[in-house]
Amino acid sequence: MKEELNVSSLEIVESDNKSTAYDVSGASAKLSYEPPASAIGKLPQNGNPIVSHKFGADPYALVHDGRVYIYSTYDVLEYDAAGEVKDNSYGSINRLSVVSSSDLMNWTDHGFINVAGPKGEAKWATQSWAPAAAHKVIDGKDKFFLYFANNASGIGVLTSDSPTGPWIDPIGKPLISRSAPAAEGVTWLFDPAVLVDDDGKGYIYFGGGVPEGKDEKPDTARVMQLGDDMISVVGDAAVIPAPFMFEDAGINKVGGTYYYTYCSNFYTGVRPEGSPPAGEIAYMTSNNPMGPWTYQGTILKNPGHFFGVGGNNHHAMFQFEDEWYIAYHAQTLSKAMGVPKGYRSTHLNKVSFGADGAIQEITADLKGVPQLHKLDPFVRVGAETLAWSAGIDALPQKMDDRGTAVAEVAIADIHNGDWTAVAGVDFGAGASTFTASVAGKSDDAVIELRLDSPDGKLIGSLAVPEADGSSSWSEATTAVEGAEGVHDLYFVFKGKADTELFTFNAWQFGK
Repeated sequence: MKEELNVSSLEIVESDNKSTAYDVSGASAKLSYEPPASAIGKLPQNGNPIVSHKFGADPYALVHDGRVYIYSTYDVLEYDAAGEVKDNSYGSINRLSVVSSSDLMNWTDHGFINVAGPKGEAKWATQSWAPAAAHKVIDGKDKFFLYFANNASGIGVLTSDSPTGPWIDPIGKPLISRSAPAAEGVTWLFDPAVLVDDDGKGYIYFGGGVPEGKDEKPDTARVMQLGDDMISVVGDAAVIPAPFMFEDAGINKVGGTYYYTYCSNFYTGVRPEGSPPAGEIAYMTSNNPMGPWTYQGTILKNPGHFFGVGGNNHHAMFQFEDEWYIAYHAQTLSKAMGVPKGYRSTHLNKVSFGADGAIQEITADLKGVPQLHKLDPFVRVGAETLAWSAGIDALPQKMDDRGTAVAEVAIADIHNGDWTAVAGVDFGAGASTFTASVAGKSDDAVIELRLDSPDGKLIGSLAVPEADGSSSWSEATTAVEGAEGVHDLYFVFKGKADTELFTFNAWQFGK
C-alpha cells in the first residue's frame, strides 16, 4: 500500500500508529508511504547472526578496553555472467571485516581492512582469509597485530596502534611462507590463531588439510613461538597431533590449562570410537603452549545440525566480563536470502566449563546471547551501531563534519521503508530532543523514531536537511515525546520512492 502525501508544515498524524506527515521547513513536498522493510537473517530480538547487512566468515575475537572486536573474512556475493549468485569461490577475497560491541547485541561496523592485492597493505598477498588478532604492550605502548592467511600458501601480519587501524605491513613479506621449515608437512598453510601468554611470550597456531590416506592422523597442525616483536618467529614449529584434523586453529588459556580447538575433517569412513565426528569443533588440552596435547572431545556440532545448512565449521572462543563465549560462522543469512552458497555470517553463543575443566557441549541458535548493558542514548552514537536492520548498507565515507577526508563508516544506501535499530536503550526519565548527523541526497526525507518495532510507538520525526551539493555532514534536531524507560529504538527512513534518500552518520538524544 502506498499513500501520496502533501506536506507543508510540521505535523505528526497518527493513523494505525503510522505517521504520515513531517516537517520539511515550510516547503511543499510529496512523500510516499511504504510499510517498513522486513528484516532478513537477523530478526528483531535475536542476537544471531551478529549483523545482517553484510557477511563475516572465519571470526576471531579480540577483547580490549571493554569491547569485543570481531575480525572476519569479508565474504561478498559473487555473480555469474547471467547475474545469478554463484558459489563462493573465496579467490577474490582481499579484505577483512571488523565489527565491535560493548554489550554483545549492538554492533558497531568499523568497515573493512584492505589487506591483499594492489590496494592492500600486504601487496605481496593475493587473498586474505581467516584473521587472528592479538594485543601486546611493547615499550609501554599498545600494539595490535592482525594475522591472516594468503589463501592456503602463507601467513602474513599487519600492525596498528589501534584495534580498528590504520594498519601497515611491517615486514613486507609472509611471516610464515610455504618455503619455511615451519610449513613442512602442512597441506594448507592458513587459519592462524595467536596467544599472548601471561609472561608476554606469543605463540602462533596454524595449518590444516588432509594428506591422502591420513584422515585419522593428518598431522598438519602446528604451533610456533613468536618473537618478542610479534612479527617474527623463533625456533621450530611443533606438530599438534589433532585427530581427524581439518582446519581452523583456536587457542585459549583457562587457569593453567591451554585449550587447542579445531574443526574435524569430513572423512566418510569408519572412525574409531571416541574420534570427533565430521565437521565438528574438537579440542585438546596441555599444560604448555607448545604441547604435548591430549585429545578431549568435541564441543560444537556442524552448523548444518542447528541451522539446516552446513559447510565448514570455524570458530574462536573468548572471555568477556567473566563469561566465556564462542564466535562461529554459519550460512543463516545467505540461507534467508535464498543463496546458501558458501557465504557465511558470525554468530555468538555461551561457553561453559565443568568443574573438571571440560568444555561443555555448546548449543548454537539464532537467539544468541543476552545484551550485557543498556545503551545510553544521551551520548553520541554512530549510526553504524546496529542491533537489527533492513535494506541498508554501512559504508566508509570520505568526509567528516569539517569536510575533512576520512574513512569513517556511516549508514548508506537508504531508501523509503528501510530502517535500523538499536537494542535496550535506556531513556531513563525521558528525552526531549533528538539530533542526527546526516548528509542529504534526496530533497524530501525523514527519520521516524519508533519504539520496540518498525511500526511501534512514534516518538518523533526528523526532517533531513535538503542536499546542498557539499560533502559535509549537517546536524538536525527535532522534539521527541514519550521516550521513557528502556526500549528498543527504531530509525525508520521515509521519502520519495525509488530514490536514495541520505546518509546517516550519528545520533544523540537530549534530556
